[in-house]
Amino acid sequence: MTFQSILYGLFLLSVLGIYWCVQERSLKLWIMLAASLVFYSSLQIQYVPLLLVISLVTYQIGMALNTPMDWHIADDDWEFAQQDWNRRRLTLLWLGIILNVLLLLGFKYVPFLFSSVGAIVNLPVAQNSANWIAARLLAPLGISFFSFECIAYLVDVYRGAPATYSFLKFAAYKLYFPKLISGPITRFHPFAAQLQTLQFPKSSQIIEGLWLIACGAVKKLLLADHLGRLVDLSFSNLERAGSGDLWLATFAYGLQLYLDFSGYVDVARGSAALMGIELPQNFYFPYFCTSIADFWRRWHMTLGEWLRNYLYFPLGGSRRGLIRTCLNLMLVMVIAGIWHGAAWGFIVWGAIHGTALMLHRLVDALGDRIPTLQTWWKSVPGTVLAWLVTQWMVFTSWIFFRLPDLRDSGLVVQRLWGHPADVQFGQKIYVETLQLGRPQITALLLALAAAMGIIYAFNRGLKLQLNWTVKILLVPICLFVAWLLAPNESSPYIYFDF
Repeated sequence: MTFQSILYGLFLLSVLGIYWCVQERSLKLWIMLAASLVFYSSLQIQYVPLLLVISLVTYQIGMALNTPMDWHIADDDWEFAQQDWNRRRLTLLWLGIILNVLLLLGFKYVPFLFSSVGAIVNLPVAQNSANWIAARLLAPLGISFFSFECIAYLVDVYRGAPATYSFLKFAAYKLYFPKLISGPITRFHPFAAQLQTLQFPKSSQIIEGLWLIACGAVKKLLLADHLGRLVDLSFSNLERAGSGDLWLATFAYGLQLYLDFSGYVDVARGSAALMGIELPQNFYFPYFCTSIADFWRRWHMTLGEWLRNYLYFPLGGSRRGLIRTCLNLMLVMVIAGIWHGAAWGFIVWGAIHGTALMLHRLVDALGDRIPTLQTWWKSVPGTVLAWLVTQWMVFTSWIFFRLPDLRDSGLVVQRLWGHPADVQFGQKIYVETLQLGRPQITALLLALAAAMGIIYAFNRGLKLQLNWTVKILLVPICLFVAWLLAPNESSPYIYFDF
């Protein structure tokens, strides 16, 4: 059962019917938890006990971190007792972090580590072990998001936020089905605060929830899945594709990734809204940013917030000088790359973004010393150039994201300029399979990008949005069109792999 299936619609309607029929908050939490377990069991029932155990361990460590210090101590011993208490809490925090990191490493990165070591030291046994483990070990869906939320909760409690003493509340938060597989990454305390005041949503909230679900369906089924056909065909025929084909596929993949992931988040947020819960926004027109720093404030926003709060700031942020700031940015983005997947391509992708963030910080520092330079970047030509440079970097870096095997991504990079296509490539891919020529596909991609730009202009520039009457009329139309025009076989959400 996935978000793009009719079965999920029936499941959500059933859950909502039972959920809003009960009055007691504890019963609502039990329904949330039971629904989440059913949802995850429909995908990977074998890992349900593991997620429950990790949730329980994280919950117990959180309570231990919240244990108050014994204040009935003689004055002479108070300082030593406080130091011992602080050491104990720090040890517990690191225990929780290490357990969650080991969970992530064990399922996602062991084959990659064995394979890398085997290649470096020329050890066939390690390579064979990597292949054996990879063939038999399937990572739990959503494990990356699950682990990051656990770490965020423990760090928040360590910093002074109250731990919950209700495992039901914590398990309902951790396993909440709309966000369980691919986020958005949600912190416990804002989520728990909403559980305290659950009310049947107003008509405007219901319409907004349905509108988000309809938008998510259109993004995924009508747009992302059709773009995915072009991307898959082009990148699976690298030897025959020309430079123009590779640029076209790269641009299409950037659009596909955004529409696929933001479509998932729209359905997640819409489903939660119908249950009276607001999940954090995860995207805000990232392809219209004029700097890489702004891109990361508007792309996968909850991951960016997590990286800032739990990695960048603890490393010192920008408080320790320009060189240390640049090193922190690079380290954080390499870790972000590793988080996305166990392959060198993701590390390269993270390093590219880290380098871009470092250059942006250096240009900012230079602009502080040269006011005319800063003024130029704010001018129309400077803004256009900044947007072009930023998006060129973002889209070309997606090559390593889509093709994490460096042999494939390296081949694409080598052939981005001046490489002719195989004679039959255009005929087989465009005409026979997609039934559209290269110019028509290019025009459709540009039209899609232009439509996104128009929506952005209305949303941000003119502050205009559709009113509720228009949305409620469009919801069934969008759902029907998405269902009618979807490909025969819908592909899984891209971020299910992460």
